[in-house]
Amino acid sequence: MNKTKNDLAWEKLFDKYNIMHEIENKGFFQIESKDINEFREARLATKFDHKSNLPKLFKDNNLSILPITRGSYIISSFEAYKEFSELNTEIIRISFPYYIESIDYENITSESIAINCAFVSGILSDFIQDDKLLPTVSGRMSSNEFSFYINNTNINRDVVVTVSNSQIEIDGGYEGIDSLALIEAKNSISEDFLIRQLYYPFRLWNQKITKRIIPVFMVYSNGVFTLYEYNFQEPDNYNSLVLVKQKNYTLVQDDINLNDIKNILYNVNIIEEPRIQFPQADSIKRLINLCELLNNNEMTKEEITTTYDFNPRQTNYYTDAGRYLGIIDKKREDGEVVYFLTDKGKNLFKVNLKTRQLKFIELILKHNAFNKTLKEYFRIGEMPSKDEIVRIMKESNLYRISSDSTFYRRSQTISSWINWILDLVNQSLS
Repeated sequence: MNKTKNDLAWEKLFDKYNIMHEIENKGFFQIESKDINEFREARLATKFDHKSNLPKLFKDNNLSILPITRGSYIISSFEAYKEFSELNTEIIRISFPYYIESIDYENITSESIAINCAFVSGILSDFIQDDKLLPTVSGRMSSNEFSFYINNTNINRDVVVTVSNSQIEIDGGYEGIDSLALIEAKNSISEDFLIRQLYYPFRLWNQKITKRIIPVFMVYSNGVFTLYEYNFQEPDNYNSLVLVKQKNYTLVQDDINLNDIKNILYNVNIIEEPRIQFPQADSIKRLINLCELLNNNEMTKEEITTTYDFNPRQTNYYTDAGRYLGIIDKKREDGEVVYFLTDKGKNLFKVNLKTRQLKFIELILKHNAFNKTLKEYFRIGEMPSKDEIVRIMKESNLYRISSDSTFYRRSQTISSWINWILDLVNQSLS
């Protein structure tokens, strides 16, 4: 496996400061920013928003890292992350105010715009159940001082950590009659999150005001706002958070109906299979989300792996899936692989959301294996069996697939992408 810059930096740090030996003796290791800076800028070497972003040495030894002051960190076997749970898949449709011109809600390019959009449209008020919400606090601030319990997974018991004036950042704070909602926003889809992003702001403001603090995580991607409300049942326990509710919202736009899909399916020109590995990327939502990020900036393979919730293998799978559809390409710059959107990919983000979804459907259905599978779905009224999908795949002249096990593994991508297309119709009916 290719090592990332963070892997290499932490190998040197673990070696220089004998970190594993210290952790085995004391249960933790404290390290200063200036020491990390010798091998890699501390800001980059300590930002692990998802468990998959952790350097190999951390993963292999079940370690994570938390800031405890403005310039120091503590490393131990902390249970630092929480997996997202989906409580429902229904998507609530909200109207966008007709008089707002300064936000293009069909082309949201940043987390701050997503929060503003959620506020002005009433999504936040609906979710918090308070129509008096007003924006109050946001940006970087000091955490003040507090201590908390956190589970040490190696010894399976809570240990105490003290934080003193660590820097925190609040993406959006919205105060209502009875509560202050503190929002952590992301424009990337992931499987888990770093609890600290909710917990440190919660502890700061729980000490400052008498109102109830509501920690909210918001994910925006491809027209859908997914909000999660958490509650720290024991304020001094980092791991005491429970998911209170989760809702999905979209801003009203033109619906996609079955005729739209059938019109593409039966009229699209089938193309010759590209000489690119057939996709093994089951979530088209995550592929679209990756394209959204690349629409903002080109990214190296390492940047995708270390900032998005992907491991190196997933980075390959999803960038290859984008290349297969002709919307992502790659080049070498300064010895690194850099991924970027093709003109075809960029054009997807210059149109409204309905047109963009239909363009994605067209890009998929230009490929024989997907096209024939969807036609078979409509013929029999259900998703074809894996055996039937594999039969279609074997007739489609796919590039570099030979073994049956690979055919069956890749067939999952076909059924997943077809389900995504059909779900677009179901969403408009809900």
